[in-house]
Amino acid sequence: MNSKLKTQNSKLFSLLAWSSLIGLLTYTYYPTFAWMVDRWMARDSYFAHGFLIPLVSLYWIFKKRGELASCDRVSEPYGLIVLIAGILIQVFANVFRIYFVSAFSFVIVLLGGVLFLFGKNVARATWFPIAFLCLMIPLPLLVISEVTLKMKFFVSEIATYFLNAIGLQTIRQGSYIYTPNSVVLVGDPCSGLRSFLAFLCLGFVFAYGSHIDMWKKAVLIAVGLPLAIVSNIGRVFAMGLLGELYGVGFISTKVIHDGGGILAFVIAFFCFMMIRRKLERIHVPKMG
Repeated sequence: MNSKLKTQNSKLFSLLAWSSLIGLLTYTYYPTFAWMVDRWMARDSYFAHGFLIPLVSLYWIFKKRGELASCDRVSEPYGLIVLIAGILIQVFANVFRIYFVSAFSFVIVLLGGVLFLFGKNVARATWFPIAFLCLMIPLPLLVISEVTLKMKFFVSEIATYFLNAIGLQTIRQGSYIYTPNSVVLVGDPCSGLRSFLAFLCLGFVFAYGSHIDMWKKAVLIAVGLPLAIVSNIGRVFAMGLLGELYGVGFISTKVIHDGGGILAFVIAFFCFMMIRRKLERIHVPKMG
């Protein structure tokens, strides 16, 4: 009887602790959440996947409900240090209204709160789903502008090289590519940043859910950047070639322009899945 009562009290404590933590975090970080949602919903957003990240994290934690139920809940004092560090970062971010920093402090506070309230066993089981929330945080606009500028210049330069390699006299000026009878403007969406962020999320999802070696998981996470760049180089190259053959009006149509972007992503996604399958089949014999 006492054991049953103790179990019920433990479950009640866990429910109250989780509810209190979530309620307090929601109240404290509401402006930050509002900022993130606004960035997720912005036109041509690079972080539209942000809505899915918390759902994936919750799903992973839900899958571990049996393991979490059997964990010993012994409060860890050093969890309080992590919690206080996160709170101090939030105070700083709140004073200067730096929502990007505030969003990261939310993840730190959540990790510290779990460690302090529920102990290291629960923290060990949930640290990755919690850390995964970092991928929902939009980058500062200045960072996005700098990264997209460098990436689209790089994509333009390589696409120009290949167009010249097939005998089509091509000149690049900034993000404009000039062929004898056409011109292609390589915009921010063609930089590959959006595709890279999507593949980065997929890489972490598959790496966490796959029973493969750590180096294979690292490859799966890192492969997103070259895939995004190569697929967009192919898209810009195709646009330059089609523009020369059929004119600027042809490649400016919504079907060709947007369809080309979708096709480039689909091909890159197919390559990503092939790489994942190949990694899962690779067997490295152990020494000795």
